[in-house]
Amino acid sequence: MPPKPLEPLAKRLFKGLIAVEVLSVFGVYGLFHRMNNSQDFRSTMNRRFPSILEVYYQSNEWAGVYGIRERDREAWTATQD
Repeated sequence: MPPKPLEPLAKRLFKGLIAVEVLSVFGVYGLFHRMNNSQDFRSTMNRRFPSILEVYYQSNEWAGVYGIRERDREAWTATQD
């Protein structure tokens, strides 16, 4: 009995990989959208995942959107006082 070809397995793995990548893109976009619209959520991200928030700030600065980091810091220090 000859061994089964790996082609069907490769197709299934490739389709699974594409599905994971598409879901990841939508998840990252959803995270960006929520961070972009909610200063409270950015505050939560600052406490829990500061490195992700830093990537958000840097991506906005690279895109030419400045001042979000400064506004957040001003708002957060005002609430602490």
